[in-house]
Amino acid sequence: MKKFWILFAAITFALGLTACSADKEAEPEKAETEKVEKPAVNPKSAMYKFYMSVVNTINEADADLNAYEGAEEPTPEDKAAASESAAAVASKVEGLEVPAELKDQKADLEAAIKDLAESYNMKAEELKKDAPAMEAADEKFAQAEEKIGAAFESVEMKKPSLAKEL
Repeated sequence: MKKFWILFAAITFALGLTACSADKEAEPEKAETEKVEKPAVNPKSAMYKFYMSVVNTINEADADLNAYEGAEEPTPEDKAAASESAAAVASKVEGLEVPAELKDQKADLEAAIKDLAESYNMKAEELKKDAPAMEAADEKFAQAEEKIGAAFESVEMKKPSLAKEL
């Protein structure tokens, strides 16, 4: 009877080793498949992150411009600082790049970035004049907002209001 149990244990052990070695061979294929099948990036998440980077980029440099626009009686120094602030915003906005995940919205977003930069450049130039008129710059800003809104709608998101964020 002892010989029978020893033989039975040896066969069980051999089968166990065979099963374990077969599992190890299958694992590398599974790992390769997992690497290839990366989950797709959520375009809504990528869109939101890009939008927030635009907002943060503008907010980093537009403090003097906001102070000028909010002042009841701005001084010439406020006006000069606002012009520099607007030029800095334009420069920073021009440096933004649309993420690869948003390739379907890239045209709208790049056009929006261009319009935003142009809007702030227009403000910077207007602020160098004695009586600055911001209507054309504001219109260009509105065009940029519309293009961003179209990009948001293309990924089934609600249009944001860039003006409210700034």
